[in-house]
Amino acid sequence: MVLWFFSDSDDADAWAQALRDELPDLVIDAGVDPREPAAVRWALVWRPPPGGLARLTALEAIFSLAAGVESLLADPTLPDVPVCRMVDPGLTATVADYAHLVVLRAHRDFPRFAQLQAERRWRQTTPRLAGEVTVAVLGLGELGGAVARRLADSGYQVRGWSRRPTAIDGVRTACGPDGLAACVRDADVVLGVLPATPATRDLFDAAFFAAMKPGATFANLGRGDQLVDTDLLAALDRGQVARAVLDVFRDEPLPSEHPFWGHPRVLVTPHVAGSTLPATGAPVVADNIRRARAGRPLRHVVDRERGY
Repeated sequence: MVLWFFSDSDDADAWAQALRDELPDLVIDAGVDPREPAAVRWALVWRPPPGGLARLTALEAIFSLAAGVESLLADPTLPDVPVCRMVDPGLTATVADYAHLVVLRAHRDFPRFAQLQAERRWRQTTPRLAGEVTVAVLGLGELGGAVARRLADSGYQVRGWSRRPTAIDGVRTACGPDGLAACVRDADVVLGVLPATPATRDLFDAAFFAAMKPGATFANLGRGDQLVDTDLLAALDRGQVARAVLDVFRDEPLPSEHPFWGHPRVLVTPHVAGSTLPATGAPVVADNIRRARAGRPLRHVVDRERGY
């Protein structure tokens, strides 16, 4: 009953303890190279070494440490076993927190106050109520749906968009290519919370920004390859987009020479919108291992054709 754990950005000891608390008989092998590859039945990983999973001849399932699985699916040697994305209540809560903060920051005009402080100018404004602010949430899956519900519960006018029809209480939803422009047309804040798929690559381009309400705020919490960087910079420079908050990028870490770093109307955060936490993520993994042992269907299995 061996699980291989690999991540160059997560605390292996904390995960091992949390997993053992759930499954005391589970043997956890953490490191770049499993000590006994043929004994490994499950893998819990984030960006494992290329070809590393193919060496595990007894592998039954792969559990991603993240909601996104594009790096796993990009491995041409990926074994033909179920791949399960992480659906962790802690991850979901932290993403919703981040999105709520982005909206509050725009709603209460904090970037403008920061500029006024830099200029040593005292200029009061009358705040808007949440119900006077419209937010578009693009992507209504596990994470985007939680974001939309959080914002709707906080009183915002929430619009939501997804590839397929989705119903969420308190949210006006649209779907498909024709629904995207309608969703963002009157939004004061647009939040991208989409998975990485061929259909979402380069989605946020010049045409997308032209469809947005002039002077709105754009934030990308999904994946970096969805954003055409030069098109956003052009939209910012001509005022079509007032400000941008970016947590994900095509190249990570974001290169030091990238213009996003120094742009006065861009806030860069280092892919921290959400995190998978051992205390809340380990029970999710343990539940799937128990299911596997009992011969029951696994939860959150990825459709490799769709990419999520």
